[in-house]
Amino acid sequence: MAKKHNKNDALADLLAVAPPKVLTDLIVHLVAQSPEVRRTCFDFLKTHIPLSDDLEKRSAGEVVLALWDELELDLSELEEYGGGDDDIMDNVAELLEQICTHLDKKNISADYRGDILDLVLPYIKSDNSGMEDSLYDVAYSACYDDGDLLHLAESFEAMQGDWQLDHARRIYKKIGRREEYLALRKRKMILGGDYYDLATFYWDSGEKEKALQVAEEGFKKGQGRMDELRAFLTDRAEEAGDRGKYLALQFAQTTDRLTLVKYQAFRKLCTADEWQVFEPQVLAHMQKSWQAEHLKIRMHREEYDEAIALLTKGRYPTFDGEGTFEIQTAKALEPRYPEEVLKYYLSGLGKMNVNYQRQEYTRKARVMAKVRHLLVTVLGDDARWTTFAVKVKRENLRRPAFQDEFGKMVPGWLELN
Repeated sequence: MAKKHNKNDALADLLAVAPPKVLTDLIVHLVAQSPEVRRTCFDFLKTHIPLSDDLEKRSAGEVVLALWDELELDLSELEEYGGGDDDIMDNVAELLEQICTHLDKKNISADYRGDILDLVLPYIKSDNSGMEDSLYDVAYSACYDDGDLLHLAESFEAMQGDWQLDHARRIYKKIGRREEYLALRKRKMILGGDYYDLATFYWDSGEKEKALQVAEEGFKKGQGRMDELRAFLTDRAEEAGDRGKYLALQFAQTTDRLTLVKYQAFRKLCTADEWQVFEPQVLAHMQKSWQAEHLKIRMHREEYDEAIALLTKGRYPTFDGEGTFEIQTAKALEPRYPEEVLKYYLSGLGKMNVNYQRQEYTRKARVMAKVRHLLVTVLGDDARWTTFAVKVKRENLRRPAFQDEFGKMVPGWLELN
């Protein structure tokens, strides 16, 4: 059996009589073995003794480096294998976040911030640890002024990776390094966002003609997402009083991934005569929109025949679908189209005499409750409900989990014979 320690601990007695030089040597020896102990010492001493400004900054820098020492072994392993266990990644991410927190206090001297950058940048360059977002956060937190950011941008540019070059370009733009920004920007002009970035740079620089030329070129040549570029050109057209061009751009913005919100906004900005021209063109784009948005627009327009046709053409949502707009629409359309909605609900039941996990029985029971509501409450056809429900119940008598979930969800289920 382990002995209990005496209240008068021998170690405490030894420490009490040891000379300061011996205590210093002991602590230095201990912290050399463990970065975590080293950081603990800094944290303890900073709260128990007064510090000069210089020592405060040096101590803060040492804490950051100690945190890095704590995580680097795990980080190097993540780097070697291209990622790793969630626990390891979470631990590294937490320590990197702590480094950012210390750096963001803006009380760490340039030499220590330079040291942490020297440690972080090789991992950013290799881009293989899975911790890149956190590493970039540390790199930016280590930069206290434009000079630091310029050094960081030049370091990123020297790496020549696409993502690093994007960061370098954004930094050059932020700190006003025109030539460096333009050199990198013009190397990559593919997406609508690329043209938007350059157009806004020229516009903010007062070179408005150039900005418009770039935006117009991007509108013709740009790929991918065009929302920001179109919005830029739309604002310019409105400022110039060019109503025709303004509406044409707003129309293009509206019908690119058409939604109810976009539809309503465009309808609001059009005059009655303008809407008469644009309405059929907007509606022609509904077939390309997401089904839920298409359905929202039809319901908003009170085009219920089109809405029920669209609803029943689609699949009943089988994953976490109770709160979807499709289900809300089905409920709203029950009084007008009970048979069509009933058919829609029945499609959500799927096969009823097959073994499933309990969570699927729960989902089916929710749908069955809707079937009962429609037959009994909406149509008033109790006999039709009873005939259908009894058949389903009998087919699943040997599935106790099925019966349990249906008994919870479907009114009157337990009394059915």
